[in-house]
Amino acid sequence: MTADAPLAQTDTGPVRGFWRGEPGTPGASAAFLGIPFAAAPTGERRFAAPQPPAPWTEVRDATAFGPTAQRGDKGETLIPEPSIPGAATLNVNVFTPSLGGSRPVMVWIHGGGYVDGSPASPWYDGAAFNRDDVVTVSVSYRLGFDGFGLMPGAPANRGVLDWIAGLEWVQRNIAAFGGDPSRVTIAGQSAGAGAVLTLLGLERAQHLFHAAMAFSPALADIDPDLAARRTRALGVLLGCAPDAEGFRTVPERTLQRAQPKAALLGATKLKALLAPLADGLPWGPVVDGDVVPRPAVQALRDGIGADKPLLLGATDDEFTMTMDRAPGVLRFVPAALALMLLSRDRSVRRAYLAANRAQRRRGTPALLGRFVTDRVFRSLVVRAAQARGDAPTWAYRFAWVSPAKGWSCHCLDVPFWFDVLEDPFVERLAGPTPPQHLATEMHGVAARFVEEGDPGWPQWRTDPGLSRVFGAGPAEPALSAAAYDGALPLA
Repeated sequence: MTADAPLAQTDTGPVRGFWRGEPGTPGASAAFLGIPFAAAPTGERRFAAPQPPAPWTEVRDATAFGPTAQRGDKGETLIPEPSIPGAATLNVNVFTPSLGGSRPVMVWIHGGGYVDGSPASPWYDGAAFNRDDVVTVSVSYRLGFDGFGLMPGAPANRGVLDWIAGLEWVQRNIAAFGGDPSRVTIAGQSAGAGAVLTLLGLERAQHLFHAAMAFSPALADIDPDLAARRTRALGVLLGCAPDAEGFRTVPERTLQRAQPKAALLGATKLKALLAPLADGLPWGPVVDGDVVPRPAVQALRDGIGADKPLLLGATDDEFTMTMDRAPGVLRFVPAALALMLLSRDRSVRRAYLAANRAQRRRGTPALLGRFVTDRVFRSLVVRAAQARGDAPTWAYRFAWVSPAKGWSCHCLDVPFWFDVLEDPFVERLAGPTPPQHLATEMHGVAARFVEEGDPGWPQWRTDPGLSRVFGAGPAEPALSAAAYDGALPLA
């Protein structure tokens, strides 16, 4: 630790970070890692709303990532998201070009289906945004049942309350790190982008940010009756009372291992793959009528968040890669017949087959994968944009196909948005030579949106359906009014 290590004063105590590069030189930035925004959610606080952390007076070391709510080795994942042991899992990481000044801020909420993910990923490092004079914050939250399980004796949507508490910390403290609390953009991918849309539709959160970016958003919007049934199933599996007091007697790891069984009890491999279509994501924000008063798209339709710019979009084949692992016999089932597994509505099936002839020619798994992609992700882009009406909204489509995976798949766009193609893990997802020009283009769009609230192409309200196409082939226009036409039968 050098004597000139960066120091910042938060409202709970001073923190010491570290410099990357020589302070004041181009590209240099400071990192402050693992700063608690709430007390450790353990003991009686385990299923409680986030509580303030205990203040400190001595300078706190903030040079290593804090504990993560994700536990254990997750094996090979699409995004490198390490699990870090420890109790104080509610923390933020701040990356800033300088402690002076008043810069725009991007707050990143990680994905992982609301059950996994880590803010400690090297892909979420804010160095590239710091080059563009943007302060970057990554925030943690409770996952799975601990964060979102609905049960007597505990507030609903604790994970949502964690997001809000993290954003409140940013409002109180980001000026000490060179950020402007009046220019905060919330951003996330997958479940993190679902979090963004959820927050955008919450009246209680409107003062905490001024713009939003949702990359491949996946909403939960779980019905409270379904959430209650899953809670009871989990209690039966664990042999405890299905309430906060009962679940506190169960070790955290034991509960986490039981979560998938409670949500997918008796499901076949194929049914488990398709479960998000039948019952939605197993855990995530519950429409409880209090913390989350109504489904996110309905809230947007009601005009909540209409004053805030929104950038959102999806990759072409978010889910198709997963269907590559479906039972091999599926390849020999006619697409029209297989589609009956996913939709009972004949008119929807016929419209979808007609709108996706090119994908149908690639085989039944490819068509089913695109259908799930459209149902969960791409049609949500259309529904959210339409719900916002005249509110400032921009859509994009990510079309570049990974030579390593064979699809424009889920998570593939993340290293492009963060401009981290040099990270060694990227090759496993994007192949050995992903196009740097595309990362430069996409990162530039994200930085411009954070700084100006406008990514640089016409709004959805100007030309409904208009989307920027990233990584399109030479025959495709950079702007397309038909980018999501294939998803429209599901909208």
